[in-house]
Amino acid sequence: MEQLARRLGVTDAVIIGLGSMLGAGVFVVFAPATAAAGSGAGLLVALAVAGFVAYCNATSSARLAARYPESGGTYVYGRERLGPFAGFVAGWGFVVGKTASCAAMALTIGAYLWPGHARPVAVAAVLALTVVNLRGVQKTARATRWLVAVTVTVLLLVAAVGLFGGEFGAARIAEPTGGAGSIDHGLVPVGLLTAAGLLFFAFAGYARIATLGEEVREPERTIPRAVPLALGLVLLTYLALAVVTLAVLGPARLATSTAPLADVVEATGLTGLDRVVRAGATIAVVGVLLALIAGVGRTVLAMARRHDLPGVLAAVHPRHRVPHRAEIAVAAVVTVVVALGDIRHAIGFSSCTVLVYYAITNAAALTLGPDPDRRLPVRSLAALGLVGCLLLVLALPLGSVLAGVGVLAVGALAYLLRR
Repeated sequence: MEQLARRLGVTDAVIIGLGSMLGAGVFVVFAPATAAAGSGAGLLVALAVAGFVAYCNATSSARLAARYPESGGTYVYGRERLGPFAGFVAGWGFVVGKTASCAAMALTIGAYLWPGHARPVAVAAVLALTVVNLRGVQKTARATRWLVAVTVTVLLLVAAVGLFGGEFGAARIAEPTGGAGSIDHGLVPVGLLTAAGLLFFAFAGYARIATLGEEVREPERTIPRAVPLALGLVLLTYLALAVVTLAVLGPARLATSTAPLADVVEATGLTGLDRVVRAGATIAVVGVLLALIAGVGRTVLAMARRHDLPGVLAAVHPRHRVPHRAEIAVAAVVTVVVALGDIRHAIGFSSCTVLVYYAITNAAALTLGPDPDRRLPVRSLAALGLVGCLLLVLALPLGSVLAGVGVLAVGALAYLLRR
């Protein structure tokens, strides 16, 4: 079996994790999550809940990735710890969910760059970033490093403008949305869980570090350090920007905003800076999409190696040592979804299938036993992560749950019939 080259260190892995997460929550998810939570305070609580579930999942993912340092993530862990069927459901859920995420990110790029021609721009972005990934994982890490640097600069600019631009009002954070937004939040606890489920979309990128496990140097040491570090940095960034955005716009305006950070700058009266923010948003989402395509391609490679997907996709390029056929196939499917899809529906669908993926991650981690170093209550965290994932799935909008469960069921039925 052809192997990928181990070229990534801790810094590279953290950068890829940051590139996979920064951008999605800030530029896409905050508005529908605020509408679901029903208030600014509710959004912050939901963000903390999503971050805690993500931390539980990250702990389980890091332990399993150190134990099984190869491409595929929970597809591999599920097969090894729970059996082939659990592994297939995890892999299938990841591939279809993250394909929807790729389409959502590509459409976001098109909407920011050229709103009147969003779909053609989205297709062009997918093709261009696939070419970068095909040049090798080091090229991906290098490009992501620059994209993350630009993204962080723009986010710091927005935070500074929001804090010192004269419109910051801490009292706005606790205000209700007043019925704004398109999601019926109903009872407050259900609304909080719905918001947390949607916000989980913004954290799921840390799995990219695990799915690249076959390309990480010293995976037993590198992955357990890189995953929580990347996740912690992103959580702090999201919390800070959520506070600034709520304090400037208020929950009602945020719930219906299509470009929250640009609106923050516009609210301060600094004309022209909103264009800088829109450019920064595009760059941030490009970084997310670059890492997403790489991660999905590696899971497709792992599934093709075990013949759960066509074996022709298991090829590794002899020079660049990347799963070139798998990445080309992913790009082709994303292009089709871009032509037919909708951003908000893609977010809910992706959250549903990826939460199922992480539920299997935590179930697999429970079979590993306690941490020999006794530094963390890893079994308790895995159990909490499993319960949290299932609760967030049930709290998602009904259409997203039906679509996600339906696609998972179709894949599972096809697997059982083939077996």
